[in-house]
Parts: sequence; C-alpha cells; structure tokens
Amino acid sequence: MDGEHDTQRHVWPSLEAVFEDKAARGLHRVGVVDVGSNSVRLVVFDGAARSPAYFYNEKVMAGLGAGLDETGRLNPEGRRRAKAAIRRFVALAEGMDMAPLEAVATAAVRRAEDGPEFVAEIEGETGLKLTVIDGEEEARLSAQGVLLGWPQGEGLVCDIGGSSMELARIEAGRVWERATSDLGPLTLTGLAGGAKGRAKTIEAGLAPLVERLGPHPHLYLVGGSWRAIARLDMHRRGYPLSVLHDYRMTPKSVRETLDHLKGRDLDTYRKEVGISSGRISLVPVAGEVLRRLMARFGVRAITVSGYGIREGLLYERMPARVRARDPLIEAARHAEMLNARMPGFGERLHDFIAPLFAESVTDPRLHRAACLLHDVSWRAHPDYRAEIVFDNATRGNLGGIDHPGRVFVGLALMHRYRNGRPGPHFEPLLGLLTEAQIREAEILGRAMRFGAMFSVAAPDRLGRLDWRPRAKRLELILPPRAVPLYGEVAEARLASLAKALQADLTVTEE
Repeated sequence: MDGEHDTQRHVWPSLEAVFEDKAARGLHRVGVVDVGSNSVRLVVFDGAARSPAYFYNEKVMAGLGAGLDETGRLNPEGRRRAKAAIRRFVALAEGMDMAPLEAVATAAVRRAEDGPEFVAEIEGETGLKLTVIDGEEEARLSAQGVLLGWPQGEGLVCDIGGSSMELARIEAGRVWERATSDLGPLTLTGLAGGAKGRAKTIEAGLAPLVERLGPHPHLYLVGGSWRAIARLDMHRRGYPLSVLHDYRMTPKSVRETLDHLKGRDLDTYRKEVGISSGRISLVPVAGEVLRRLMARFGVRAITVSGYGIREGLLYERMPARVRARDPLIEAARHAEMLNARMPGFGERLHDFIAPLFAESVTDPRLHRAACLLHDVSWRAHPDYRAEIVFDNATRGNLGGIDHPGRVFVGLALMHRYRNGRPGPHFEPLLGLLTEAQIREAEILGRAMRFGAMFSVAAPDRLGRLDWRPRAKRLELILPPRAVPLYGEVAEARLASLAKALQADLTVTEE
C-alpha cells in the first residue's frame, strides 16, 4: 500500500458522541467491547484525550475460537460464556455515564459459519451491535493503538489473537502495509503432524507476510500471548519493574525464555509468574510462531505494547491536533488538573528550574513531566508521600515514556519530598539508570523541592536561578518584592540544591 488510504478516517458512527470539547480534551469517556477468538473484554477509557486512563477493564477468557478449524463453528461453551460476558458488560455500561459502547469482533466470529447468527443474537438480546472487522482492518487498528503510545514509532506491529495474527508497518505517524494470517495459537494447536506439522504451517504462513511487508529490525508485540511471553521473560531475568508496556526484549532473550519454559509444569509455573491457565496454555505454540517470526523478519529489537485494537479505536477518532500532542505531557497535565493544589503551577516551576538543565543527560520531557506531577500526591500521608510518588511514577498509567524514564521521574519526585535514596524495596529499580541520570534526578528533585515552597504562585516571576556549571556557581537573584520569601526553610532547601550540584551558592538582591 502507498499509505494514502490510511489518511482517511474510518467511520465508527457510535463514537461521534464522545466529542465534548474538541479544543481541550477531544474525547470523553468511551467504552469498547473487543470480542476476540480467545478473550472477550470491556475497556472503558477516561482522562486526557491523548493519554487516556483505564476507567474500567474486565476480561473473560471465553475461548470462542477453540476447535473452530475442526468444526467451522464457534465453540459452544465459549459462545455461552461470551454472551454472558457481553450481557454483563452492557449492563455495567448503563451506569458509567458515557457514549454507547463500541463493539468489534475479530477472527473467530468472522471465520465461523455461525458468526452472523452470533452477531444477530447479541444485538437481539442486548441491543449491542457487533462490527465484524476483517484481518487487515484489525491490523490497522492494532497499529494505531501502538501509535497512541509511540507517536514516532517505526517498525512492524504484530498482533496475535487466538485464531489469527496480523502485521502492519508504521512509520512517520502512519500505518502503511498490512497483512493477516491464520497463525493464531488456537488454530495451530489442533494441526496434524505435531511440532513438524506446525513448523511447516508457520513457515508457509510467514512467507507471504515477509514478501508483503519486508524485513524490519524493530518489532512491536500486541496481544495476550505475546504479553504472557514478556511476563515470563521478566520473571526469568528478575527484571525489577512489572510494567509490561514498553518492556524491551531481544531475540536472544526471548529464545532463552522459551527454552527455559520447556519441560516445566505449566500450571505450577503460571501461578508463580501470575498468568491465567487459559493464557499460558497457548504460550508454547505462540512461542514457536515468535521464534520463526523473529528469524524471518530479521528482528533485532522487540518492544511490548499494552495498547492494541481498543486503543486504536480511540486513536481513530482523534483529530490531527490531538494526535500531535505528547502523550506523556498530556497525562501529566491531566493528573495535575485533577489532583494538584494549584493546577498550572507545574509549568511555572519548570520555567524556574530550567536553567539548571541546559546540559541535561536525560530527555527534557521528563523534567517537564516531573514538574507537572510534583504536587499531585499532596493528600498522601507525609510519612509515605515520597514512596507513593515513586511508586505512582514507575507503575502508573503513563504513555510516551520508557522504563528508565519512569524510574527517573519517580526518583526526582521522591527527592522533591525528601533527601536520601529510596529504600531497599525500590533500590533495584535504580539499576535501570546510569549514575549520571541518578544524580540528575536528585538535582531535579531538590530543585522542585526548593521552587515549590519558595513561592506558591509564581517562582519564575519572583526570582531567577543562574547556574554556571563550569565554575560550579549557583546564584539566586531576588527582586525586592521577593526578598521576604527567602526565609529559613527556603534557605535550607536552596543550600541542599547547591550541595547536590556541588556548587558555591550566592543570593543576590536586585
């Protein structure tokens, strides 16, 4: 494809009502029902338009596609469970103050001979209209979900479900070539010929995908089976952060994890790792697909995405001006608006301390995000506030930030509330940062700690920081009206900042 088709927004009529204030938020609370081959899920999004939070999230491992290749029909037990789940989701949505639910069905329903009958039953019993999407549309929506989290993402997006696997190429904020296949673990599990038969089928299925999309070194993984493999990789490596979104793997690490799984009792192991029985049962077959996928496409780097079709539906409705926003800054601004004592102060604080970071070793977006978040946990008990802000930053719902970035922001916020490094519970996370980043996070935290109490309204108008890194000289310049603000506590906190900078300190009155 040449990409031109993707510039036209697909029409999802029932989502039109989610626009309330296009200039400010763009989207309001919206619920999506995703009827897949293995799971049926309801997700209700809320929050900032460009970086929505998960207001509600419930999943049932119904197994609609189990046995589909043998019977040509939806699994009877899976069908019963899926219908019960959807009835519940529709009832739940009635009390959530939102636009009508959007519902999509993927491979199992589109392939089953009784798929149309199932769709009609759902609409007749619940009033919910299921939109059955084809494989290429599924690939496009999944890729748009990845773009929600990585606006500048570039590479292949691979979404594996129970009965199918979709691929799409993203570049320059757009979705390009797309392709679909039957390489889902439910489909492959029942094949004749055992491991050799599966290997032959997988290779035959991958060949046209490689021809259409071409090799690419960067792979984004979407889907429950991929996330289960990532969770196993985290467990094997002893990785200190449990957030799956933006977790990075190499092909070598994936192969080692899949090899580690061989011969283990899956039921015992899944309890140890925290994976459902329905999900881990598909991991060995999904792992066979991933091994060959990595080899055929020349993959060198892998990023796990927590976003997929459901997030792609949200992205579908975003105007270009909303898509252009930074998801990290959008989420931080929204948190400040909802929870800070003085919304808007974070930007002033950032302007005040910015002179300290002209030679930063980190992404400057992280400084800005930390300033926006510096006060959102003020209601927490003072004895635990530092730990809470660190935990919220490292494990919170943030897009547009990698794992080291999460730790950097969390550490800066911890230093905003107290001096000293994290306790033993958090110390392993610091291994994701360099010593230079750890030091900069401390400086940022102490700068926020001083600026936030120096003036509760406008520190950028009531004083200036002049930092000379070569001379190791820090100067606070005060206009006459700001002199009374420089009291005992302010003096102590500024001295603490100077110590972190290893600088000589002077205070000058204009």
